[in-house]
Amino acid sequence: MSEANIKDVVKEKYAEAALRVTANKRSSCCGATAAAEPCCDPITSNLYDAAQANEIPAAAMSASLGCGNPTALAKLNPGETVLDLGSGGGIDVLLSAKRVGPTGKAYGLDMTDEMLALANQNKRKAGAENVEFLKGEIERIPLPDNSVDVIISNCVINLSADKDAVLREAFRVLKPGGRFAVSDVVTRGEILPEIRKSVLLWVGCIAGALEENDYRGKLAAAGFADAEIEPTRIYRVEDAREFLAGQGFDVDALAPQVDGKFLSAFIRAVKPIVSAA
Repeated sequence: MSEANIKDVVKEKYAEAALRVTANKRSSCCGATAAAEPCCDPITSNLYDAAQANEIPAAAMSASLGCGNPTALAKLNPGETVLDLGSGGGIDVLLSAKRVGPTGKAYGLDMTDEMLALANQNKRKAGAENVEFLKGEIERIPLPDNSVDVIISNCVINLSADKDAVLREAFRVLKPGGRFAVSDVVTRGEILPEIRKSVLLWVGCIAGALEENDYRGKLAAAGFADAEIEPTRIYRVEDAREFLAGQGFDVDALAPQVDGKFLSAFIRAVKPIVSAA
């Protein structure tokens, strides 16, 4: 798939997910495939606890297509400015806004009109005055240099065809000492290309998840320091048995190539503070 085609698919599927939520219907499988539900339940389910669910509108929770809970793992302080890349229905933005408080600010960035409309509706329902949703692409963030304390994201960077551009932009808008703290899908070790392609349709929501060492390398190339990748969920072949069988694979023969090699992870890094000469 070309970069343009990937972007079109992401826009279409996330728009469909937003419209389903607006129509009070259940969201789709990660917003990225047309397979029958609940094919992505091992990834998207049970990410937020009851206390968090009670803090935000139900529609924000229903529109969540993530693979983790960055707001539970990221350190957010009162008064900070937070940016969520690929904010969808706004769940992580609204939760972050509560953490940074009235003296802080929480931005959400999304390229899908339908998701932005849903997010702004959820913002109004939540009465969140320190929240702003921006339209744009994560490869070109519409914020100034050195303007954000923390960047979060929830299973969105893996959908970009140009992850180097995303990480460079994240580095640009972060203040010196700012933190990169995202949930994403990554792979571990060598995987046959044809298997990787098919499995990632399921586990990565249309492919593109990086191998964990490649992710570290790209963070370093963008200028980040102290990169850490902490697995939060490791997926087993049984999680994808129905999907893989439907794709015509011999699941038992495939198991050694798949089992434990796809995972959701919390990824941390820091923009270094450069001391004046």
